[in-house]
Amino acid sequence: MSTRVRVIAATVVSGVLVLSSCGVFSDEPKTDSQRMLDVFASAISSQDAARAAALTSAPGQAATQIGDTLSAMHAESVSVSVTDPVEYSDHTASYGLTTTWHLGRDREFTTETTGTARKLTAGWRVQWEPTVLASGLQAGGVLRSIRTDARPAPAVLDAARAPWMTLQPTNDIVIDPAATPNLPNTVRRLAAVIAPIAPLITGPVIDRRLADAGGKPVQVVSLRDSDMTVLAGNPAAVPGVAVNRSGALLVTDRRVSSPLTDGITNYWQAIRDATSGWAVELADRNGAVTRLAGAQGPAAPSFATTFAPGVQLSVNESVVDVAQPATMLVLDAQSGAILAAANNDAADAAQASAGGSVLTATTTPGSTLVPVTTAIAAASKGDDEKAQKLLHALGLGVTFAIPGVSMPSANSSRVSAAAFDPDALQVSPVSMGAFGVAMARMSSVAPTFVSGVPTKVRGGDLGPVDAGVSSAVNAAMRATAKTGDASDLTGAPGLRALVGTNGPQGPGWFVGIVGKQVIVVHCAGERSGSAALQVAQKYFRSR
Repeated sequence: MSTRVRVIAATVVSGVLVLSSCGVFSDEPKTDSQRMLDVFASAISSQDAARAAALTSAPGQAATQIGDTLSAMHAESVSVSVTDPVEYSDHTASYGLTTTWHLGRDREFTTETTGTARKLTAGWRVQWEPTVLASGLQAGGVLRSIRTDARPAPAVLDAARAPWMTLQPTNDIVIDPAATPNLPNTVRRLAAVIAPIAPLITGPVIDRRLADAGGKPVQVVSLRDSDMTVLAGNPAAVPGVAVNRSGALLVTDRRVSSPLTDGITNYWQAIRDATSGWAVELADRNGAVTRLAGAQGPAAPSFATTFAPGVQLSVNESVVDVAQPATMLVLDAQSGAILAAANNDAADAAQASAGGSVLTATTTPGSTLVPVTTAIAAASKGDDEKAQKLLHALGLGVTFAIPGVSMPSANSSRVSAAAFDPDALQVSPVSMGAFGVAMARMSSVAPTFVSGVPTKVRGGDLGPVDAGVSSAVNAAMRATAKTGDASDLTGAPGLRALVGTNGPQGPGWFVGIVGKQVIVVHCAGERSGSAALQVAQKYFRSR
């Protein structure tokens, strides 16, 4: 349904009532004042403040106020038409303007105003008054459109339907490159100030964000009120830095921090965007606000995830003891639901530098999946198409777009479709988890995280695991757990696992099935295979 608001505003105009003979009848040629008014209306429609202001009696004042209003209205387009133009014998004219602001998503705001024009030495000009733009607009004020959000904001619930993440007050620390005479010094000082609470946001990290923003202000970090008390100084005292009060989706218990918060925050924000409303306001120079129009729908409900806080505490403890970047993921072995995920500090630093999510970032499996690709090669007997289908049935070689975890990626867990080439296979913690689930239930299923919201699969079809492939892979997994690289692990009765590396520089992988869980560990760097086993062992002891 179209949301259309029409506001009628009239500016009282006085003038000489002796009419020019060529301004009254619509079928007569346009007067000079009418032609000027048409150009003025066209300039506003084009959102060209300078051109519109040049046609007024006070170009400097008009340029500022017109520009501020055009910027504050955030309109996709503006339609302006001149109504009832009348030119008088004393070189004045009266007119009306109908201005419609098209705000997107079928939202419009229309004003009708009136004004006067005068013939000056330079020609006909609009007698500048702020009320030309909107009735009641004062000098120094602004007409603006704003986003509104329904309250209360939805909470993100865990698997037990308890609040995991909620909207909380925050302090947004922002650098404006244009507001500092020495940007490198500002970056260095700010990095030092926030180091006690955000040590991974270093000077080089801030520099990269600024470069990506192309000179626009950049939000460096968002902190709770309690975080502000442990900073090494006042961020607002750094030239070019501002601290803005805002709100953000944050975990209710810091102990259950997780890389899963990034993806679920994006999902939550998409819900907020879809349920957002709008308003048009008139603000005066003193900040007083009058709401003119708008609409706000109902708040979105809170939604549940498959997040398990108890499992998250265990995985957080499990990754901290290794120096190499380590990422861990735990899934339900039957449903494929993601229960928890963790990075250690080294993995967080790598993610901050590279961007994206370590859960969906792809790399080589190294030797980890050699038993799998060997079994597929034997079962397919050189038939590349069959080999691809066997691979996909294991949850490998396909792309998962998991709501609340990742955005679709063209290169996630992919392998050449033209020919079965094990060396071309790329995997991520998520796709390795899907493989573990497929082996646990003998049929592949897409991992999920938001309860009741399915994952999209591209690049192949999931389905039952081939009996011959499963027999060979299960034998290899049992052998790895009983007599192979995972045989020293304790506290994991019935373990089936694959372990491997890509040489001395890694990465190293562990994929294990224990009871009702699939455990994936990915480590980077030297001795990453040993590090992956160390992380797995600590998890088995702590769970």
